[in-house]
Amino acid sequence: MNAVLLAADGVNVAQNIGFGIIAAGMIFAALCVVSTKNVVHAALWLVVVLGGVAAQYVLAAAEFVAVSQVMVYIGAVMVLFLFGIMLTRAKIGEESGLNNKGWAIGIPVAVVLFGLLAWAVLDTYGDDTIAEPQLTGANNESTVDIADRVLSPYLAPFFGMTFVLLAAAIGAIVLARKD
Repeated sequence: MNAVLLAADGVNVAQNIGFGIIAAGMIFAALCVVSTKNVVHAALWLVVVLGGVAAQYVLAAAEFVAVSQVMVYIGAVMVLFLFGIMLTRAKIGEESGLNNKGWAIGIPVAVVLFGLLAWAVLDTYGDDTIAEPQLTGANNESTVDIADRVLSPYLAPFFGMTFVLLAAAIGAIVLARKD
């Protein structure tokens, strides 16, 4: 038997524990997104949630999708969110009176919807397992091979460029927001 903890039916216990820990962190961060009164903090908590999604992709052995998640959503979309937040003339910091007065009805609705979704997933899939990934593509290349060919020579310059763009965005915010 491998050094990795395996259950009797071959399920990787360590992977399931990692999934649970990451999912718990994502749920906590998602609750912080909707409960914080500071819009910048909400956007930063959303970065944590999206980082958790990327970590889940790594656990699922989908490294290419994980790197794409980081580059597209965390690197680009969140920079645009923060850029838009900083360029508005709204007060930075906590603001009161922005919440909808009927927010309490959302809690039972969310619980009912979660229950329906869980029932639908369990009823549809039950004890099904995910099949091993098959090689795809014109030359039977896996996504790992494609990611290695595309990202290996250009990954360091791409990450370097994200820092240059981030510095440019922060400079634009400082120049545009003269208070």
